[in-house]
Amino acid sequence: MSVLSIEDVSVERSGLPIVRGATVSVAAGEVTVLLGANGAGKTTLLEGVSGAIPIASGAIRLGGTRIEKLRAWRRARAGLAHVEQDRTVFRDLSTEDNLRAACREGDTIDEVLDLFPELRKQISAPAGLLSGGEQQMLVVGRALLGRPKVLLVDEMSLGLAPIVVERLARAVRHLADTGVGVLLVEQFATLALRIANRAYVMARGEMVYAGAPRALLGDEALLRALYLGDTHR
Repeated sequence: MSVLSIEDVSVERSGLPIVRGATVSVAAGEVTVLLGANGAGKTTLLEGVSGAIPIASGAIRLGGTRIEKLRAWRRARAGLAHVEQDRTVFRDLSTEDNLRAACREGDTIDEVLDLFPELRKQISAPAGLLSGGEQQMLVVGRALLGRPKVLLVDEMSLGLAPIVVERLARAVRHLADTGVGVLLVEQFATLALRIANRAYVMARGEMVYAGAPRALLGDEALLRALYLGDTHR
């Protein structure tokens, strides 16, 4: 069952069309991966879905309710969490305080520390002194404390070592297995496809593939053609 439906959505920047007629379905308990070359429109689409920027047309449904006209904070309150590329943390606050700032009343941070035991070791350290991978774990952990129905993750691997990316990918898969719907934009295509239930590919602002991840795994020629927008294959 789809928990997030992106229906024929177009997004513009400075009056220029960046995303055109994108349709994506994210199911509860599944990882949906969105692939594409740099500049394909993936980040713009996620920002349109979360409300960081307005969409030009189309519909966005969360749990069957249309949300495209809601402000970003209302979408977040409805259950849509967005982990953006820049890993924004409260640098002068400790890891613990960063997490507690995202807690709802009565909640604890234990589930995040169980998911990312690396953060438990750095619980008193200022967030600004954490490694890039630890900061990414912290940002994902904060998002989870909001009890989202859907988690949008934009390029979680950016600038990180492969071993750290593998660790984060396992965590993302675990989160989906607990019932969260995940929409993952990721540059490590093979890794993302291995943990995904469904895959989409964008090229030049349009969806050029929607289907099973296994059709793309191991077929570099097909994936390369899709990245370039060659839909005739």
